[in-house]
Amino acid sequence: MSIRVKLIEIIGGLECQSDENSSYLDKETGEVVLVSDQEMRAVEDNDSLEDYPEWELEQIAIARDIINETGRFLELPTKFDINEYEIMERFCLSLEDAEMSDLLYSRIKGSGAFRRFKETIYQNDIEQDWFTYRNEVLKEIAVDWCRENDIEIDESQEL
Repeated sequence: MSIRVKLIEIIGGLECQSDENSSYLDKETGEVVLVSDQEMRAVEDNDSLEDYPEWELEQIAIARDIINETGRFLELPTKFDINEYEIMERFCLSLEDAEMSDLLYSRIKGSGAFRRFKETIYQNDIEQDWFTYRNEVLKEIAVDWCRENDIEIDESQEL
């Protein structure tokens, strides 16, 4: 029996992936949960739960299930799987305006690429094009991940 999840939830989980947080699908509820590295370390270090606020105890319990590999939680693609830089690069190359494509592509080379990219898309009023493009790529990643993991997709909510 496969689980049914909302595509918008998976995409939201992908957007939250970072160096400090990881998103997981709860295979029992179909919800996406975000677990911080701090919560994972609390379990790994066997910290006293008295040191944590009540609201964080549920997250620590989830982290414990993940670390103990209970099979309940499935990690979503990581930020490395998503590769935001590659998405920016593909966006630059997808632009029909060759001059804009060249300008934007040159701005993402070297240190500070993400900052320069954002400055340039806002200065040239193409940020909506970027967000639309990025959302479509995240949707593709989410759909592929669901298919690979035999997860049924509910696309009933707007993206």
